[in-house]
Amino acid sequence: MTRERADAARNRAKILAVAAGIVATRGIDGLAMADVAAASGVGVGTLYRRFGDRSGLAYALIDAKEREFQESFLAGPPPLGPGAPPGERVRAFLHALTDRTFAQLDLLLMAETAGPYARFGGAYEAYHRHLAMLIGQALPEADAAFTADALLAPLTANLVSHRGRTPAELKAGFDGLLTGLFPG
Repeated sequence: MTRERADAARNRAKILAVAAGIVATRGIDGLAMADVAAASGVGVGTLYRRFGDRSGLAYALIDAKEREFQESFLAGPPPLGPGAPPGERVRAFLHALTDRTFAQLDLLLMAETAGPYARFGGAYEAYHRHLAMLIGQALPEADAAFTADALLAPLTANLVSHRGRTPAELKAGFDGLLTGLFPG
Protein backbone atom coordinates (compact mmCIF):
# COMPACT_ATOMS: atom_id res chain seq x y z
CA MET A 1 0.00 0.00 0.00
CA THR A 2 1.35 3.42 -0.97
CA ARG A 3 1.60 5.89 1.84
CA GLU A 4 0.10 9.34 1.20
CA ARG A 5 2.59 12.23 1.07
CA ALA A 6 2.33 14.68 3.97
CA ASP A 7 1.35 17.61 1.70
CA ALA A 8 -1.28 15.46 -0.04
CA ALA A 9 -2.70 14.43 3.34
CA ARG A 10 -2.88 18.09 4.43
CA ASN A 11 -4.62 19.03 1.16
CA ARG A 12 -7.07 16.16 1.56
CA ALA A 13 -7.90 17.22 5.12
CA LYS A 14 -8.33 20.84 4.02
CA ILE A 15 -10.55 19.83 1.07
CA LEU A 16 -12.73 17.65 3.29
CA ALA A 17 -13.04 20.40 5.92
CA VAL A 18 -14.09 22.92 3.26
CA ALA A 19 -16.55 20.47 1.69
CA ALA A 20 -18.03 19.64 5.10
CA GLY A 21 -18.48 23.35 5.80
CA ILE A 22 -20.23 23.87 2.48
CA VAL A 23 -22.57 20.92 3.08
CA ALA A 24 -23.29 22.19 6.61
CA THR A 25 -24.26 25.65 5.36
CA ARG A 26 -25.74 24.96 1.91
CA GLY A 27 -26.71 21.29 2.02
CA ILE A 28 -25.62 18.57 -0.38
CA ASP A 29 -27.16 20.42 -3.33
CA GLY A 30 -24.81 23.34 -2.65
CA LEU A 31 -21.69 21.19 -2.91
CA ALA A 32 -19.95 22.39 -6.09
CA MET A 33 -16.50 21.19 -7.05
CA ALA A 34 -15.43 24.66 -8.22
CA ASP A 35 -16.40 26.20 -4.86
CA VAL A 36 -14.55 23.52 -2.91
CA ALA A 37 -11.45 23.93 -5.08
CA ALA A 38 -11.43 27.71 -4.73
CA ALA A 39 -11.94 27.66 -0.96
CA SER A 40 -9.34 24.90 -0.53
CA GLY A 41 -6.72 26.60 -2.65
CA VAL A 42 -6.36 23.66 -5.04
CA GLY A 43 -7.14 23.37 -8.71
CA VAL A 44 -10.44 21.91 -9.89
CA GLY A 45 -8.45 19.30 -11.83
CA THR A 46 -6.74 18.21 -8.62
CA LEU A 47 -10.12 17.82 -6.98
CA TYR A 48 -11.46 15.71 -9.85
CA ARG A 49 -8.33 13.55 -9.95
CA ARG A 50 -8.53 13.02 -6.20
CA PHE A 51 -12.27 12.37 -5.79
CA GLY A 52 -13.58 11.67 -9.30
CA ASP A 53 -16.67 13.81 -9.04
CA ARG A 54 -19.05 15.46 -6.59
CA SER A 55 -20.44 12.13 -5.39
CA GLY A 56 -16.89 10.86 -4.80
CA LEU A 57 -16.25 13.90 -2.65
CA ALA A 58 -19.50 13.30 -0.76
CA TYR A 59 -18.53 9.67 -0.13
CA ALA A 60 -15.12 10.80 1.14
CA LEU A 61 -16.91 13.04 3.66
CA ILE A 62 -19.03 10.11 4.79
CA ASP A 63 -16.01 7.83 4.98
CA ALA A 64 -14.06 10.20 7.20
CA LYS A 65 -16.85 10.37 9.78
CA GLU A 66 -17.58 6.67 9.44
CA ARG A 67 -14.02 5.74 10.35
CA GLU A 68 -14.25 7.88 13.50
CA PHE A 69 -17.59 6.36 14.44
CA GLN A 70 -16.46 2.76 13.93
CA GLU A 71 -13.32 3.39 15.96
CA SER A 72 -15.50 4.70 18.82
CA PHE A 73 -17.66 1.59 19.09
CA LEU A 74 -14.91 -0.91 18.38
CA ALA A 75 -12.17 0.47 20.62
CA GLY A 76 -13.43 3.60 22.38
CA PRO A 77 -14.32 3.96 26.03
CA PRO A 78 -17.40 2.29 27.51
CA PRO A 79 -20.32 2.24 27.30
CA LEU A 80 -20.01 2.69 23.51
CA GLY A 81 -16.74 0.82 23.36
CA PRO A 82 -15.77 -2.46 25.04
CA GLY A 83 -16.09 -2.88 28.79
CA ALA A 84 -19.80 -2.25 29.42
CA PRO A 85 -22.58 -4.86 29.58
CA PRO A 86 -24.07 -5.71 26.15
CA GLY A 87 -27.41 -4.00 26.79
CA GLU A 88 -25.69 -0.75 27.76
CA ARG A 89 -23.47 -0.97 24.69
CA VAL A 90 -26.48 -1.48 22.41
CA ARG A 91 -28.15 1.62 23.88
CA ALA A 92 -24.97 3.69 23.59
CA PHE A 93 -24.45 2.47 20.03
CA LEU A 94 -27.98 3.35 18.90
CA HIS A 95 -27.76 6.79 20.53
CA ALA A 96 -24.37 7.44 18.90
CA LEU A 97 -25.61 6.16 15.53
CA THR A 98 -28.59 8.50 15.82
CA ASP A 99 -26.22 11.43 16.31
CA ARG A 100 -24.00 10.22 13.48
CA THR A 101 -26.99 9.90 11.14
CA PHE A 102 -28.24 13.41 11.86
CA ALA A 103 -24.75 14.89 11.54
CA GLN A 104 -24.59 13.84 7.87
CA LEU A 105 -28.24 13.24 7.00
CA ASP A 106 -28.10 14.87 3.53
CA LEU A 107 -24.96 12.95 2.61
CA LEU A 108 -26.30 9.65 3.92
CA LEU A 109 -29.60 10.18 2.13
CA MET A 110 -27.72 10.64 -1.14
CA ALA A 111 -25.51 7.60 -0.48
CA GLU A 112 -28.29 5.29 0.69
CA THR A 113 -30.51 6.02 -2.28
CA ALA A 114 -27.80 5.70 -4.96
CA GLY A 115 -28.92 2.18 -5.85
CA PRO A 116 -31.24 -0.58 -4.67
CA TYR A 117 -28.71 -2.08 -2.25
CA ALA A 118 -26.62 1.00 -1.51
CA ARG A 119 -27.83 1.13 2.10
CA PHE A 120 -26.50 -2.34 2.81
CA GLY A 121 -22.80 -1.78 2.16
CA GLY A 122 -19.83 -1.99 4.45
CA ALA A 123 -20.98 0.39 7.18
CA TYR A 124 -24.39 -1.25 7.55
CA GLU A 125 -22.77 -4.68 7.71
CA ALA A 126 -20.36 -3.47 10.41
CA TYR A 127 -23.28 -2.06 12.43
CA HIS A 128 -25.29 -5.22 11.94
CA ARG A 129 -22.46 -7.55 13.00
CA HIS A 130 -21.73 -5.39 16.03
CA LEU A 131 -25.34 -5.27 17.19
CA ALA A 132 -25.97 -8.96 16.46
CA MET A 133 -22.89 -9.87 18.51
CA LEU A 134 -24.03 -7.78 21.48
CA ILE A 135 -27.61 -9.04 21.27
CA GLY A 136 -26.37 -12.64 21.05
CA GLN A 137 -24.27 -12.12 24.17
CA ALA A 138 -27.16 -10.66 26.14
CA LEU A 139 -30.00 -12.77 24.72
CA PRO A 140 -28.70 -16.12 23.45
CA GLU A 141 -32.25 -17.30 22.68
CA ALA A 142 -33.04 -14.29 20.44
CA ASP A 143 -32.74 -14.12 16.66
CA ALA A 144 -29.86 -11.67 16.94
CA ALA A 145 -29.63 -10.99 13.19
CA PHE A 146 -33.31 -10.11 12.88
CA THR A 147 -33.23 -7.98 16.03
CA ALA A 148 -30.19 -6.08 14.73
CA ASP A 149 -31.98 -5.33 11.44
CA ALA A 150 -35.09 -4.22 13.36
CA LEU A 151 -33.04 -1.86 15.52
CA LEU A 152 -31.17 -0.40 12.55
CA ALA A 153 -34.25 0.16 10.39
CA PRO A 154 -35.43 3.41 12.04
CA LEU A 155 -32.05 4.99 11.26
CA THR A 156 -32.15 4.68 7.49
CA ALA A 157 -31.63 8.18 6.18
CA ASN A 158 -34.74 8.13 4.00
CA LEU A 159 -36.96 7.09 6.92
CA VAL A 160 -35.36 9.63 9.26
CA SER A 161 -35.95 12.31 6.63
CA HIS A 162 -39.50 11.14 5.84
CA ARG A 163 -40.72 10.83 9.45
CA GLY A 164 -39.10 14.05 10.63
CA ARG A 165 -38.43 12.76 14.12
CA THR A 166 -35.83 14.56 16.19
CA PRO A 167 -32.76 12.82 17.59
CA ALA A 168 -34.32 13.01 21.07
CA GLU A 169 -37.51 11.32 19.83
CA LEU A 170 -35.56 8.52 18.16
CA LYS A 171 -33.39 7.97 21.23
CA ALA A 172 -36.48 7.84 23.46
CA GLY A 173 -38.05 5.31 21.09
CA PHE A 174 -34.93 3.16 21.22
CA ASP A 175 -34.85 3.40 25.01
CA GLY A 176 -38.42 2.11 25.14
CA LEU A 177 -37.60 -0.81 22.86
CA LEU A 178 -34.43 -1.64 24.74
CA THR A 179 -36.20 -1.63 28.09
CA GLY A 180 -38.38 -4.41 26.70
CA LEU A 181 -35.42 -6.30 25.24
CA PHE A 182 -33.07 -5.93 28.17
CA PRO A 183 -35.23 -5.69 31.33
CA GLY A 184 -33.54 -4.97 34.62
